[in-house]
Amino acid sequence: MIPINIIGLLLCIILFVVGFALHTDLALYYNISALLIVISGSIGAILISYRLERLVIACKVLYSSYRTPAMKAEEVVEILVDLSVKSRFKGVLSLEEEEKTTILFLRRALGCLVDGYKQEQIRDILNTEMYFFKMRRDDCERVFRTMADFFPSFGLVGSIVGLIGMLSGISDNSQILATIPIALTSTLYGIVFASFFCLPFAANLRERTNQELLLQKIITEGVIAIQSELDPRVLEIKLKSFLTPSLRAGRLVSIKRIQERFGIRPDGSAGTTPTGPEALKK
Repeated sequence: MIPINIIGLLLCIILFVVGFALHTDLALYYNISALLIVISGSIGAILISYRLERLVIACKVLYSSYRTPAMKAEEVVEILVDLSVKSRFKGVLSLEEEEKTTILFLRRALGCLVDGYKQEQIRDILNTEMYFFKMRRDDCERVFRTMADFFPSFGLVGSIVGLIGMLSGISDNSQILATIPIALTSTLYGIVFASFFCLPFAANLRERTNQELLLQKIITEGVIAIQSELDPRVLEIKLKSFLTPSLRAGRLVSIKRIQERFGIRPDGSAGTTPTGPEALKK
């Protein structure tokens, strides 16, 4: 989990607990019977609904979404413009060296480009990758939304259990006092677990999925443009259309930076490779 998530979560938990304890005893909100009913019932329903493998995958994806920060869209645009310039200097086959990139989708796209696939084939392969990526993420998100449905339901079950116990001992004040907390805290636990954990987890997965789909769309358009030998300046303008207006200021293409990054000498390779602005105009 990145620091801002940790700070935000801790702050919310502290304020949440303080709100309960401000004018009453915090121990009043703790009831082991209600907690067991809600948690065991919800977990049991989840295990019946999904394969264990699916649950493990959903937890891993959730952990990764908090643990690993996503690359920014402007950084991906910069990388693609760099690759476009590099292909002008050294040729498309030189992009095979970029397999070391940390973006798996970009590695796959560059592999299709280096292998000489046609534009239609590259677009079809990458669009298929994007489609099933979204399907897998939707499945993970659905797990947490299903959990958010189960927790309040079993909170209601706990409330009914408490009410039944209360009515069965209507003439016994001690039994009424023992069962009323179960009825009330069960509903509280169900709502808290659903609204404080499951729904935010599902929302985080949806937000992260949309962000990564945007990056994949940028990569798809960028790689196809490189394959068609689109001018890097035009590619820059095209890819910047994916960015918000505040991120479009300035130029990403810098001849000096490209030369330093890819080890290109200002005088060209054996005097045959054009460099500088001339290479971009080739």
